[in-house]
Amino acid sequence: MSENTATAATPEAGDATAAPQTDAAATDAAATPGAGDAVAPAAGVSKAMIADIEEAMKDVVDPELGINVVDLGLVYGVHVDDENVATLDMTLTSAACPLTDVIEDQARQALTTGPGGGLVNDIRINWVWLPPWGPDKITDEGRDQLRSLGFNV
Repeated sequence: MSENTATAATPEAGDATAAPQTDAAATDAAATPGAGDAVAPAAGVSKAMIADIEEAMKDVVDPELGINVVDLGLVYGVHVDDENVATLDMTLTSAACPLTDVIEDQARQALTTGPGGGLVNDIRINWVWLPPWGPDKITDEGRDQLRSLGFNV
C-alpha cells in the first residue's frame, strides 16, 4: 500500500476488540448482548485481511484511464465486518462520473468470486467526496502507468 492510499484503522482477524471477561461475564454478555458489545464472527466465517482486499482491488480498473483504482488513489478505506462483508470507502476522479456501476460491478467480481467463493461474502461501496480526489493521491506505480500512456503527472 502506498502512502497515498488511506486505510481505515480496523482490527484484523484475530485481533482482540474487547477486554477479557470472566466466565460469568462472558455468559451474561452472550445471553444479553448490549449496544457496543463485541460480536464474535459467525460460525465458519473467516474475515478477509485488508491487505488481501486492497491487492484484489487492483483488478478493478477505471474504464476511462485504464489504471486500477488502488493506484489511482480512489480507495480511501476498507472495513470488514464480522459477517465478512467489506465496506469500501471510495471516491472517483469526478463526482459526475457516470461509471460508478461499472466500478462497483468490477469490485464485486474481484472480491466475491473465485476459488472458494472469493475473499468476502459481499461488498458495499460508500462513495465519498471529502477529501476530494486529486492527483496527489496517485501512487508511484499509478504515476508510472499514466506516464506510459502519455499523461504528464
